[in-house]
Amino acid sequence: MNLQDVEQARYYMIEQQIRPWDVSDDAVLELLSLVKREDFVPLAQKSLAFVDMAIALPGGQSMLAPRVQARLLQDAAVQATDKVLEIGTGTGFMTAILARQAQRVISLEINPELVDMARANLQRAGVHNAEVRLADGAKGTPADAPFDVIVLGGSVAEVPKTLLDMLKVGGRLVSIVGEEPIMHAQLFTRTSETNFTVTDKWDDNAPRLANFPQPSAFQF
Repeated sequence: MNLQDVEQARYYMIEQQIRPWDVSDDAVLELLSLVKREDFVPLAQKSLAFVDMAIALPGGQSMLAPRVQARLLQDAAVQATDKVLEIGTGTGFMTAILARQAQRVISLEINPELVDMARANLQRAGVHNAEVRLADGAKGTPADAPFDVIVLGGSVAEVPKTLLDMLKVGGRLVSIVGEEPIMHAQLFTRTSETNFTVTDKWDDNAPRLANFPQPSAFQF
């Protein structure tokens, strides 16, 4: 792909996949055109950079489809003063966009190969306000709490209360929650020390994040 083809593919990704999927936030759309997605895709899958599908990554992880990433970013509504926790760094693409929006990003990734890949990708992209840590994202990072925004870069059966407790009052968490065949993107907002609201935003499936609890299948 020459440069002109790459830019055309990026344009079609935004105009034919992302914008029709109710992504209208100009800031998000602009960042999706500026942050070079192809530089965050493993070399063997470069040709899939702009395709409407999840891309397989080492360790059974996945890079979410562009429109899914865009919707999560739009729902997170990150502000310039926000401290953000990302669970599941992957290759660092979402991390890079969050870092362009936020004051600081801490991103937790359980797979060592992806940690190295994401760190290298972010360094090449000139991102200096995001820190990628090798850690179990299901546990979060209580020592760094509270956060304005928490973004889960994959699906979970349910969002653990331990993560919700890491939000500031007024803070929000976005995740894809539930079981196949239909999962729901949900926005959790902390309204007080003890209360949270949950809003269903849209439906889509996404690969599972590692180590999050599965609810018991037994009904009592």
